Amino acid sequence: MNLLKKHWWKIACVIILFYTVIGGLLIDVPRLNILNETIRNLFFHVPMWFGMVLMLFASVIYSIIYLKTSNPRHDDWAIELANSGIAFGVLGILTGMWWARFTWGQFWSGDPKQNASAIALLIYFGYLLLRSALPDDEKRGRISAVFNIFAFATYIPLIYILPRMVNSLHPGAEGNPAFSAYDYDNELKKVFYIAIIGWTLLGVWVAQIRVRMRRIEYKTLFN
Repeated sequence: MNLLKKHWWKIACVIILFYTVIGGLLIDVPRLNILNETIRNLFFHVPMWFGMVLMLFASVIYSIIYLKTSNPRHDDWAIELANSGIAFGVLGILTGMWWARFTWGQFWSGDPKQNASAIALLIYFGYLLLRSALPDDEKRGRISAVFNIFAFATYIPLIYILPRMVNSLHPGAEGNPAFSAYDYDNELKKVFYIAIIGWTLLGVWVAQIRVRMRRIEYKTLFN
C-alpha cells in the first residue's frame, strides 16, 4: 500500500500514455480537408510541446531556488528537467515536421513558427554546452542557472509571441487561430487534455531517474 501511495503518479503515467496511444489511434476523428487522419498527431505533437513548456518552467524555478540556497539538489533538478524539456522539444519538432509533410507539402518550409522553435532549441543546446564547459561545480551551477532563466525568458517570445505577429501556416499564428477549427470535437478532447498530463508525467519521471543517477554518482565519487 505504501508503494502504491509513493508511485501512484507513475502508474497513472503508464495508464494515461497507454490510453493516449491506443485511444488516439482508434477513436473517430473529424474528416477535415487536408488534415484527414494526420489530425491524430494532435495527441502527440501538441501535448509534447505543452509538457516541454511545463518542464522548462519548472527547471527555471529550481534554478532560482538554487541561486538562493546553493543547494546542489536544486541544480540537479534544474538540469534534468531542462534535459527532459529539450528532449520533448526535439520530439515536438520531429512530429511537427512529419505533420507538416502531409499538410504543408514538405518537412521544413521555413515557417516562422518552425524557425523560432529551432532557434529556441539552439539556445537551450547552448545551455547544455555551457554546463559541460565549466569544471567547477558551484560556478557551473550559478552561471548556468542565470543562463537558464534568460533562456526561458527568450523562449516564450520566440514560441508564442513573434510567430503570432507575422503570417504563418502554423495554427495559432496571425489569422490562423490555434486548432479552434476542430478542438470543439468532443472525441478529440477526451484524449488531448489527458495526453498533456501523460506526456508531462513521463518527462518528470525521466528527470527523477536522472537526478537519482546523479546522486549515486556523487556518493560514489565521495566514497
